[in-house]
Amino acid sequence: MLDKPQNKTEVPLVKRTGRIPRDPGLKPATPTKWRTTAAFRAWRLPALSALLTAIWLWYSGGAIIFGPVVTAEPIVRADLVQSVVASGHVEAPFRVNVGSQIIGIVGDVPVSEGQAVQAGDTLIVLDDREAQAALVQAEGAVEQSDAHMRQLRELTLPSAEEALKQAQATLANAQAAFGRAEKLARDGFGAKVSLDEATKALEIGRAQVRNAEFQVYTNRPAGSDYVMAEAQRNQARANLATARSRLSYTVIKAPRDGTLISRNVERGNVVQPANVLMTLSPSGDTQLVVQIDEKNLGLIAIGQKAIASADAYPNETFAAEAIYVNPGIDLQRASVEVKLRVPQPPAYLRQDMTISVDIETAMRPGALVASSAGIQGLYSGAPWVMKAENGRAVHHDVKIGIVSAGKAEILEGAKEGDLLISSIAPIKDGARVRLQTTLSKSK
Repeated sequence: MLDKPQNKTEVPLVKRTGRIPRDPGLKPATPTKWRTTAAFRAWRLPALSALLTAIWLWYSGGAIIFGPVVTAEPIVRADLVQSVVASGHVEAPFRVNVGSQIIGIVGDVPVSEGQAVQAGDTLIVLDDREAQAALVQAEGAVEQSDAHMRQLRELTLPSAEEALKQAQATLANAQAAFGRAEKLARDGFGAKVSLDEATKALEIGRAQVRNAEFQVYTNRPAGSDYVMAEAQRNQARANLATARSRLSYTVIKAPRDGTLISRNVERGNVVQPANVLMTLSPSGDTQLVVQIDEKNLGLIAIGQKAIASADAYPNETFAAEAIYVNPGIDLQRASVEVKLRVPQPPAYLRQDMTISVDIETAMRPGALVASSAGIQGLYSGAPWVMKAENGRAVHHDVKIGIVSAGKAEILEGAKEGDLLISSIAPIKDGARVRLQTTLSKSK
């Protein structure tokens, strides 16, 4: 059976494959996409290399060709103040420890810590019953001694003087009787017995006169009885003064004007003379006590002016003056104690308040001032700088004066307007540099 012919349309090769039939006698043609990729690969690497080289030259090549960009500050002429900064506290020139002079029980404490008091104000009251009793007893002893003295003056002495007169009269009679008896006996008319009696009466009379004279003498101001009575009166008066003092000790008063900065006593406490009951900061001069680093000792001198401020009031300042530099060194802190007087202390200052002090140690008006950052070997004894001159760094030795707060005085080796390259830049002498100038301001 014969196949029937198919009614199928033949599709051209170009439409089926999308390719032009190749002549068998010709070489294969290179596709356009392949030719473009190969050309790009041919110049891509050199172009990329050139771009990276340009970028490298832009960022680093400029430093090689034109020098690195450095910071420089000019030397200016300004007033330069050298100062030493320290911290410390407020302290009165001295403090008064208030205590009791006797043993007693506290009855009342009418003041509180931090209170301002005046001289004579009552601070502490002790139980005074025993002191009052001792005072009454002493007053009685004084009255008794005074009465004894009056008795000597008004009774004993006049009685002794009358007794002396009577004894003198008796002696006169005895002397007259003795005279008569002696004459009769000498003439042979009198008996010996009568003469003996007259002699005995005369001796008795004389003894009575001597005794009366002694009584008068001892009761007069220079006599022993008078002196003894006067001594007893003086002792009684001394005991009275002691009793009064002990009574006054029961009321403890402020010895001077000031502020109570501590109180260590309450009602009912038993106090003794060794106890510190209160501490009084006297009114008047106020001083600041600060610790200065040992290395700055050579800069500090008595009479130097300072500006101080309290940490609690940082925006407020007040003047001070150095009045004392401790001759010893604190080995633990390697510091020196310095005291400053405050002529006009502000009202807000309190005892033991923390303060900061800026002591002016030197002043150079119109000095050549440079930033310390532009000076190499500032404290080495041979300082030097790198000046920016005509696009190059040039080494110059300089001589330094005072140094303070990041500024230094230039004495020799530079002039006003010179640009000093920062010491942190690793620049060699003669190297090219590009400047980024920073104008410094000096106070």
